[in-house]
Amino acid sequence: MSGNIELLNTTLAAAKAADRAALIAYLPAGFPTVDGGIEAVKAVIAGGADVVEIGLPHSDPVLDGPVIQTADDIALRGGVRIADVIRTVREAYEATGVPILVMTYWNPIDRYGVERFTAELAEAGGAGCILPDLPVQESALWREHADKHGLATVFVVAPSSQDARLATITAAGSGFVYAASLMGVTGTRASVGAQAQDLVGRTRATTDLPVCVGLGVSNAAQAAEVAGFADGVIVGSAFVKAMLDAPDEVAGLAAVRSLAGELAEGVRKR
Repeated sequence: MSGNIELLNTTLAAAKAADRAALIAYLPAGFPTVDGGIEAVKAVIAGGADVVEIGLPHSDPVLDGPVIQTADDIALRGGVRIADVIRTVREAYEATGVPILVMTYWNPIDRYGVERFTAELAEAGGAGCILPDLPVQESALWREHADKHGLATVFVVAPSSQDARLATITAAGSGFVYAASLMGVTGTRASVGAQAQDLVGRTRATTDLPVCVGLGVSNAAQAAEVAGFADGVIVGSAFVKAMLDAPDEVAGLAAVRSLAGELAEGVRKR
């Protein structure tokens, strides 16, 4: 079975045709439980998310701030495995028809086996992977298998990336480009900042791929701001925090659905 890179492409193109940015939500698998995590994905989609990233919990998440680290720790202590991540992708995709990606560091895939991981992700209906710590120059094996199985390879660019480096990264990627809005780790911020707009402009000069901005967006006003210059708005920590702050799982699901609704309105008001 082929993966769903084309579904991802058409979803992002449809948002652009509607003159708005796409809302991309991030939630880690296995948080608060595997079943609860699947329900949370369904809730953000019901609220208005166009695309969802499923985080593969990792013990040393170099890009993730304290909120997502806390959720990852809960998931890992709960015994989450790669099979649970694949199951989360499958059940979320089958229930909603929305493109679902996995965001993961390289080590778990390397240990699991690239061919095995890409085949299982494609079979589950996954649309691709975001690989924040895989250097482009070391990505040939991954890209070979991802291409074979119809999966997008999304690389991360940062404000520190020089123009020549941006061109190298975007030439190797597919699906979209993940533009980190600032130097640092994930987490909500009071302001997303001008660095992000500059990075999007420089990245667009190198590629026709959609450029989606993550790190720092937590409310509708920020979503509208970023949607004014980016093709997609990526929100993670705000969803995870809503789940962590809720008194119980039912309240958490209601909170992330409501937040997704607010953010979806924001991306439409750019």
